[in-house]
Amino acid sequence: MEIIAESPYRFVIPRHGRMRVPGVVFATRALIPDPAADHALEQVANVAELPGIVEASYAMPDVHWGYGFPIGGVAATDAARGGVVSSGGVGFDIACGVRLLAADLSRGGLLTVLGRVMDRLAAVIPCGAGRGGVWKLRGRAELDKLLVGGAGYAVACGHGGQRDLDRCEDRGVAEGADPAQVSSRAVDRGLHQVGGVGSGNHFLEVQAVEEVFDPAAAQAFGLAEGQVCVMIHCGSRGLGHQVCTDQVQIMAKAMARYGITVPDRQLACAPVTSPEGQAYLGAMAAAANYVRANGQVLAEAASRVLSEAVGTPLHLVYDVAHNMATLETHPADGAPVRLCVHRRSHQGAAARAPRPARGPARGRAAGPDSRLDGDRVVCPGRGARRRRVRLGLPRRGPADEPAPGRPLDHRPGLRRRLERQGIAVRGASARGLAEETPEAYKDITQVVEAAEGAGLCRKVAMLVPLGVIKG
Repeated sequence: MEIIAESPYRFVIPRHGRMRVPGVVFATRALIPDPAADHALEQVANVAELPGIVEASYAMPDVHWGYGFPIGGVAATDAARGGVVSSGGVGFDIACGVRLLAADLSRGGLLTVLGRVMDRLAAVIPCGAGRGGVWKLRGRAELDKLLVGGAGYAVACGHGGQRDLDRCEDRGVAEGADPAQVSSRAVDRGLHQVGGVGSGNHFLEVQAVEEVFDPAAAQAFGLAEGQVCVMIHCGSRGLGHQVCTDQVQIMAKAMARYGITVPDRQLACAPVTSPEGQAYLGAMAAAANYVRANGQVLAEAASRVLSEAVGTPLHLVYDVAHNMATLETHPADGAPVRLCVHRRSHQGAAARAPRPARGPARGRAAGPDSRLDGDRVVCPGRGARRRRVRLGLPRRGPADEPAPGRPLDHRPGLRRRLERQGIAVRGASARGLAEETPEAYKDITQVVEAAEGAGLCRKVAMLVPLGVIKG
């Protein structure tokens, strides 16, 4: 496949075949996947065939082979001109994302009690596939309230406070949720899993800020060098997986009715305005609210552990999803256009960068965040190495499964290797821990530097792990 370097950080796949738009890859030459081993570039071209796609099929620096869409992929479709929504553009772990919390505590103040803190976190926070959650819901009626209310419902039930919602994407509640579109099978899978980390590459990690690149932005975030943080990477668990399974089947049957053909059945889709498209958006938003409530409950449990151990709670820095399709208005040819924007990421590079609160016009209360000129994203990096906080820069215009075929490290010595680096490991099976091996991720330093070089963001801070719990 032909790919042309337009700059050191921008590569273009020219239109060919049935592509409606070109493919654009923001990366360095070193980060571009090898076509012989990874079909991500082919997937970029496949996405460019979707009805209604505008401008380009994009791939971010963390791009690699995914389900239908490349992980690290971004694509927008024009809803008013036959644009589609694709369940493959979001994936099975709907609204999987990252929540970063910080404590008024230095790294040195935690190290003497780190083992005890990690033991307690492992005891109170469920990890692993199929494991239950902290919050025991009382049947479908209560789950439906959560699917509509998201983190807001969790806060109303005593899990955290209003300040948490002010620091969440969409203030913790995805609009348009329709629990009626969530099947009974999905409900059964998700009913007892709220407040659990889950499995795969999800984790709860105790960290410290090792380096600050942008002091003004870090101060606005409430971050300082040496500060203790907690990062939670969680998703929609069995409920979200089942929603995707159900909707892929529905869309696959519906495509013929709308005259849609796709090069890969994993790109099953339906027009945004169709009954099937609206049903998917309603189910997806419900799953997104499940994630936001899940993260809120996990954060509150972690904060309680820190408070008991060292006398200081955690406060939320930000929470953002990196697997979503959202309806957004963007300028195109001098006029606002309503677009369905798909974002799919593994390391956060494709995540939406929601602008912090800027007053009533945005429906949010203004606060110290309003000093930031840009948008915020949290990028989980290579396990046992670094995580990044970055600001997404304002744009001029308009993905959490392990990549198929990617080898993961299952060596029994991995736990010992992490612990030799001073990282306390709790609750992790050999298979689960392998998802956090450094080899399971692209080098986050290279990913963020490529995104910064392409003009998509600027670095704020780098965090390093002190301890991790996984399933």
